[in-house]
Amino acid sequence: MPALNEGETIKKLLKSIPKLIGGYSNIDLLVINDGSSDNTEKEALSANATVINHNYNKGVGNAFQTALDYSLKANADILVSIDADGQFDVNQIEELILPIIQNETDFSIGNRFSNSRPEKMPKIKFWGNRQISRIVSFVSNTKIQDASCGYRAYSKDCLLSLNLQGGFTYTHETILDLLDKGYRVAQVPVRVKYFEDRVSRIANNLLKYAIKTFIIIFKCLKDYKPLQFFLSIALLPLLLALFMGGFVFLHWTQNGTITPYKSIGIISLALVGMSLLITVFAFMADMLNRIRNNQEKILFLLKKNYFEKD
Repeated sequence: MPALNEGETIKKLLKSIPKLIGGYSNIDLLVINDGSSDNTEKEALSANATVINHNYNKGVGNAFQTALDYSLKANADILVSIDADGQFDVNQIEELILPIIQNETDFSIGNRFSNSRPEKMPKIKFWGNRQISRIVSFVSNTKIQDASCGYRAYSKDCLLSLNLQGGFTYTHETILDLLDKGYRVAQVPVRVKYFEDRVSRIANNLLKYAIKTFIIIFKCLKDYKPLQFFLSIALLPLLLALFMGGFVFLHWTQNGTITPYKSIGIISLALVGMSLLITVFAFMADMLNRIRNNQEKILFLLKKNYFEKD
């Protein structure tokens, strides 16, 4: 449970979490206090939660990384992430983890939009979430209904496999990373409450959120599909070169000279060269991606051996 100045709600939320979930009774309540300036830590401790403090606000992505490290060291079977503001129904945790327990999926993500736009959710925020989900769906080749929902559950193998780079948020990167590695995803309809006076800790500035999220997705596309990514870029100067070169060639066939369009012909040849160079980079990046995949597999086995050695 990542928390930033959630002292008013966090104790009540922690106390409301069922003591028995999906047959599990050994439930560890973990709060990542991400630089709060209020009594979040005190309230969480009074609810018998384990609290890990960040000295300053590092972002929900880094908070998730901290929770991930703790979960592996604690030898957790499943990690459930949920917001600390009480928006989500804790009684649905079992719905998230059951597909994992029954080996029907490897990780579950909440879907707030199974019945269209949730009540009191701002229309612009709903629209933005839908667009981001479409981008994530395109990159992952999997239809994702709600890519930004923070209400999720991960199996142990997923925890061992995750190697994230973004500190701002983790929601989109985890989907892309795990689907790229062949893990199965379940999308579970979840209930959510929106409070009129509530300001989102992550998306309080929609433009800033959109830009940072797009950068994360852009980097994921570059890392996970480098051949397609760079070939797409190489196609742009090639098309421009064909258009310009075609114009010069047509002029030459009609007039027997390329004058006064010699400079356009030279530019088109330069664009062809640029396209070929980017194509070479595409195949080099694809080769590096194969190396990265092998390193990810080695890292998974090393982490599995290290955290399960006892």
